[in-house]
Formats: sequence, C-alpha cells, structure tokens
Amino acid sequence: LPKRDPLDLILHSPGGAAEVAEGIVDYLRGRFPGLRVIVPVAAMSAASMISMAADEIIMGAHSQLGPIDPQITLLTPEGPRSAPSAAIIRQFKEARDDLMKYPGHTAAWVPILRSFTPALLQRCKDAEELSKEIVTNWLTTYMFSDLPDAPDKAKAVADFLGNYDRFRSHARRIDRNNLREQGIKVIDLEDDQKLQDLVLSVHHAISHLMDKTGTTKIVENHIGKAWLRQVGVIPVPVPQPQPTEPPPNRQERRATASRKRKGRGSG
Repeated sequence: LPKRDPLDLILHSPGGAAEVAEGIVDYLRGRFPGLRVIVPVAAMSAASMISMAADEIIMGAHSQLGPIDPQITLLTPEGPRSAPSAAIIRQFKEARDDLMKYPGHTAAWVPILRSFTPALLQRCKDAEELSKEIVTNWLTTYMFSDLPDAPDKAKAVADFLGNYDRFRSHARRIDRNNLREQGIKVIDLEDDQKLQDLVLSVHHAISHLMDKTGTTKIVENHIGKAWLRQVGVIPVPVPQPQPTEPPPNRQERRATASRKRKGRGSG
C-alpha cells in the first residue's frame, strides 16, 4: 500500500494483550499518515484500545466496542482461570478485612487465596495503569490532537473505558452513542450505503472463509494474490478396550472353589 495514503482498518476481534495492540498501532501509525477504524460488528478489549488510536471510528447501529479493564489468568488447582484485575484486588481486600474480624473463616478463604501468587496484586495494578496510559496517549496524539485540553479529555475516556465498577463485565456492549457522549469521533456506517455494502461484504466473506474452511490466516493483495494458512482435522483412532469374559455365575464360582479345596486336600 502507498505510504502517502491513509489506511482504513476493518477491525473485528474479541481482543487480546495490550502489549500486542501497542505493537500493531505503533506500526500502523508509523507507516500511514492517517488511520480510520471501521467496526462491522465488535472490537472488544484490546481491539477497543486499537480503535482509540484512530482519527475517527466508523460503526453501524449493531456495532460495539467493549471495556478495556485487564483480564488476568490465574493458575488454580482446577486449571487456568481468568478474572478482571479489579475483581482480584477487590476480593483480596474482602478476604483481608473479613479475616481481621473473623480469623475462624480462614478455612473458607484458603481455597481462593492459594491462587494468589507473589506480586499478583501489583501485576493487576500495573495492567490497569498500562491499558489506561496507552489509550490516553493515543487519544492525545491522534483523535484529540486538535483540542486544547486533549490530555484531560483523553484521560477521562480511558478512565471511562477502564472502569470495572461501571461495566461489571468485560463483555459489556458500548455502542456508538455511548462513545459520542465521551467525545469519541464516531461516524455512522449507514450514512454511506456504498461503503456499508463494501465493508459488510468483506466482513462476511472473511468470516465464511475462516469459519468453513479451516483458514486461520490470510494475506491478500489488490491483484488477487493470496497466501493462506489452513488447518485440517486429522482423525486419530482411539484404542478400544478388549472384551473380557463375563464373570462366572454363582454356581460356577462354587464349583471352582470346591475344585481348589480338593486339590489342596489331596496334596
């Protein structure tokens, strides 16, 4: 793509790591003079963060972003479990306060607190600060760059998106009207019917390709050359237990035991 032209990024993702989002944005903003993010359905979590690095966002009535509060994976005896960083901090404080008043509750809290590894609470705090800091910097540098109070407005938006107490769920929907109330520049996809048809056609084509063919990655250029990574399902036979002789009935067991006794007696 020409470096002189701004980029349209069609973004549909459940999210991921903030550090990965930061790398994607650093590359795109360093490579192209402008960035417009188009959300056909949902750009959640770290994908919501990427949206905040755009000059403007295009969304349909059905489109949504999501909260950016970090999710932390804990290794528990029952397997890995994910939880919001704010909820982990809150539960630790609840346990501390409860045990100070009622030390006898220790046995009830041990199964929960045993998953709190060293530095976990600090890791939760750092993750929250990182996601908000990244979004604040992006908004200040790009979307709000022409505003005299850009840093303050950017911080307010980051605090809004990262407010676990407000959303109470990482999957909570944030529509375009909610974003406009925060000062985010959002354009309605329905305002340009040609663009809407193009965007949804691309989205549906890629969705069908990845859902129905085992394709996990596609790189394609403007002249129809493409590279695809596909995975297939390989059937693996599962060994079946060999049939065993049915246990003898009571009469047969007695006869076998009687023969054994007679054998011992004759010896």
